[in-house]
Amino acid sequence: MEKTRIEVKENYQELDSVLEKYKGRGGVLIKALQEAQEIYGYLPREILIHVAYELDVPLSEVYSVVSFYSLFKTKVSGKCHLEICSGTACYVKGMKDLLEYLDENLSLKPGGVSEDGKFSVSTANCVGACSAAPVIKIGDELYGEMTLKSLQKLLEEHGHE
Repeated sequence: MEKTRIEVKENYQELDSVLEKYKGRGGVLIKALQEAQEIYGYLPREILIHVAYELDVPLSEVYSVVSFYSLFKTKVSGKCHLEICSGTACYVKGMKDLLEYLDENLSLKPGGVSEDGKFSVSTANCVGACSAAPVIKIGDELYGEMTLKSLQKLLEEHGHE
C-alpha cells in the first residue's frame, strides 16, 4: 500500500536520525539512500528532496544516483517485483511476449503494480545472463529461458491464482 504524504512526513524523524550520521561526510549518498529506502520501501520525490537538503548534495546528483542504480525504487512496488531484461538477446528471444502476457493477464505494464498489490514489473537494460535469454529477475534470483508457460508457473509460485 502506498504511503500518503502525511505518513511520509511523520517518518522524517527516523530518516533524520539516519541522515545525521552521514552529514558532512563524502561518498555516503548511496548508503544514505539505501537506508532511506529501507524505511519507506521506495524513494518518493519528497524523500529525495529531503535527503539532498539534509546532506547538502545537489538534487540533480541524488536523482542521478537513484536513476543509475536499479536497486533504488521511486515508486511503490508489489510484494513480488519482476524485472524483465530488455537487452538485445532477451528482446530477440521474446521478452515482449512476456510483457504482453503480464499486461493481458494482470493489467500490468512496466512501472505498474497489479491491482492486488502482489506484483510489479519493470525492465532492465541487461542483467548479464544473455545465454539464458529471455531472463526475469526477482530479488537476487535470475530465471532464464522464460516462456509463457514458465512465466505462468513463476507467477503461481509467487502468489498468483
